Amino acid sequence: MSEDLSAKTISFNSARFLVSASRFEECPPDTGAEVAFAGRSNAGKSSAINSITVNGKLARTSKTPGRTRLINFFSLNRENCRLVDLPGYGYAKVSRDMKDDWQKHLDHYLSQRLSLKGLVLVMDIRHPLTDFDQMMVEWCEHNQLPLMILATKADKLKYGQAKTALLGIASKLKPYSCVQHLIMFSATSKKGMEESRSALTQWLQQAE
Repeated sequence: MSEDLSAKTISFNSARFLVSASRFEECPPDTGAEVAFAGRSNAGKSSAINSITVNGKLARTSKTPGRTRLINFFSLNRENCRLVDLPGYGYAKVSRDMKDDWQKHLDHYLSQRLSLKGLVLVMDIRHPLTDFDQMMVEWCEHNQLPLMILATKADKLKYGQAKTALLGIASKLKPYSCVQHLIMFSATSKKGMEESRSALTQWLQQAE
């Protein structure tokens, strides 16, 4: 009897690099379910992905902001389930034309990818809701794409400060129905990891 891959429990520890795409046409087949991670450069996006998958080398981390220049796809143990690392936004030292090119293909991915079931927006809890963050929230609201927000680097603040910051973020996000999850997160202490995995699983189970 063959194993029913679609019935497998999703294992984030199973995440493996699948392919990188510099343009929309290079993305893998648009089937199943995937969740994409976005964030301003240095918000802790790669560290969050690595923490959730318990693989410190899965998503590239760098002290130089803006190093993620491709759409990177990672496969999971369940058939047609993927995590996606979107290009970091912010400080990359490249030409204006190249930035415009990235933006064009990123827009194509976000607006045309049928298997995209949700977006994880990673923001530094100490510097939340930047112009980029606000733009992504409004984009998700307009396109009715479910949104999860990871307020990262929570370990950099005392608990009371972090809780106050999270409540402030929640207050500003009240008008947006697309926001399904707001999670205090720390890649260092693993705070919020299980909550994040649970929310991701709900979205990825839409693969059928």
